[in-house]
Amino acid sequence: MSSRRLGRTDIEVSSVGLGCWQFSQGKGFTRSMWSVLDQQTIDAITRTALGGGITWFDSAQAYGNGQSERALSTALHDLKVQPGEVVIATKWLPILKTAANIPRTIDTRLSCLQGYGIDLFQVHIPWSISSIAAQMREMATLVRAGKIRAVGVSNFSARQMEAASLALRDESTLLASNQVSISLLDRRIEGNGVLAAARRLGVTLIAYSPLAQGLLTGKFHADPALVSAMPAGRRSWFSPASRAFRPENLARTAPLIDALRAVGAAHDGTAAQVALAWVTAFYGDTVAAIAGASRPAHAAESAAAMDLRLTDEELARLDAISARVARR
Repeated sequence: MSSRRLGRTDIEVSSVGLGCWQFSQGKGFTRSMWSVLDQQTIDAITRTALGGGITWFDSAQAYGNGQSERALSTALHDLKVQPGEVVIATKWLPILKTAANIPRTIDTRLSCLQGYGIDLFQVHIPWSISSIAAQMREMATLVRAGKIRAVGVSNFSARQMEAASLALRDESTLLASNQVSISLLDRRIEGNGVLAAARRLGVTLIAYSPLAQGLLTGKFHADPALVSAMPAGRRSWFSPASRAFRPENLARTAPLIDALRAVGAAHDGTAAQVALAWVTAFYGDTVAAIAGASRPAHAAESAAAMDLRLTDEELARLDAISARVARR
């Protein structure tokens, strides 16, 4: 199993973590994105992830207004996992809020986690009313108070990431991570400065949607009728991801899926495992990934991807095919 250190902190995580958006249980504004999972299923997914070597879990306030955090921590309690045995990341939602909301609501986040600590606390999107510097000052205060271990951001541009890192350095704190979309179909980090800035600053990039919301599993290419069974929020005309599932885009990305299947067959693996292995190997230690799961089998598949070692030729072949169809 491969591992990553989060930025220049002392926090070590498996190269693939479990994204917990699906644990929202139908609560909050994200309810149209995923089917509702009961606690027994969430427990089973969490157990499978842990058994496969996944050591960290990523949640957020926005995922059901704390419901994902509660469901995750309930699963960990049910499985007798002790605080400190796993790494937990969560996020503050800054929409229409000032930086002062960060310390006012941190105890709510901790309450939702039911005794488990926050190892990585992230600003979910750069949409606060307050400046980035003000947000980072409040985050650094939480580190000094022992409320959180490390500070991260999410969906930040290179310039915004630089500003966050500088503000934290003034507080004698480090920026650990920036969570952004990265996959074989989304390689914008290479051209927008985010990858270069992360390497320069010593910041880990956490790849969300590394399977492009399931597109890179190949199941929608094998059976396009599955698109109509997706939850309404994910196939809405207004959803950016939904465009990738339209017939013309399924045809356009088919050569990449064929290549993923071929490489997977050579390793006795799946297209999804190859896609995860590529994103965590191609960029080196700079990138870790989080993959969601709505069934235990999904968590098992993601965990097993950490044992798949792509050759240099396979990495290069997928790079070349991806370059023709990915967002750059």
